[in-house]
Amino acid sequence: MNIGHLRVEPGSRFRLAARDPGDTRGISKSRAATELPRHVGQLAALHDLLYAEHRRALLIVLQGMDASGKDGTIKHVMSGVNPQGCSVVSFKEPTRIELDHDFLWRIHAAVPAKGDIGIFNRSHYEDVLVARVHNMVPKPVWSARYRQINEFEQMLSENNVHILKFFLHISSEEQRRRFDARVSDPRKNWKSSPADFREREHWDDYQAAYQDAIAGCSTKWAPWHVIPADHRWYRNHAVAEVIVRTLESFKMKYPRLAAAAR
Repeated sequence: MNIGHLRVEPGSRFRLAARDPGDTRGISKSRAATELPRHVGQLAALHDLLYAEHRRALLIVLQGMDASGKDGTIKHVMSGVNPQGCSVVSFKEPTRIELDHDFLWRIHAAVPAKGDIGIFNRSHYEDVLVARVHNMVPKPVWSARYRQINEFEQMLSENNVHILKFFLHISSEEQRRRFDARVSDPRKNWKSSPADFREREHWDDYQAAYQDAIAGCSTKWAPWHVIPADHRWYRNHAVAEVIVRTLESFKMKYPRLAAAAR
């Protein structure tokens, strides 16, 4: 699969509305079902290399509207990864202690160590999304955060933390279908809350906020990938392929046993 179209090129004239959440780029569901297990196996092997080489970390950022599939992506794509070298951090509403620090303080503490894969289920981008949509801070504060985020991510990149950012792009219609399905499924309705439906009232505001965050923070050191997410099977396939190709590009090798240890 050509994954170049998923990447938002730095400095390009990006329009979120021009990206189709239902696009599968001609990939069939049967093909994706065949290729995903292969990608999962490749990812497991490449993670072993990453861990053994111990030269760099991989940080995966997952963002998206509610029901876009952040949890499902982690479950299906990362199923073969050794949990000893992988962490998942879900960023919720900041605590009082976290609010007494800058907005990146809690983020930096969760960055993966060398050899590890770290997954952020939501991230520092909430501070230019939720904070903006709900007027939690004045515009001069949240607008300055784009620059601060770029500088933070550049610093991580220069210290061998490779960053992959995925926006799981779902349509309003598909989100509504998934919300309704959750409510009617006794195994999943515990995930639902009145707040989920209230947030739908801010759909357009969130789309505008994501538009600006992706356009302003897709850099050569930390590019955004917009993943069509109306089809779960394509979402998983696309994310897995981007991660595998990224790890392959590192040209990693297992370290050799030092002569003194033989």
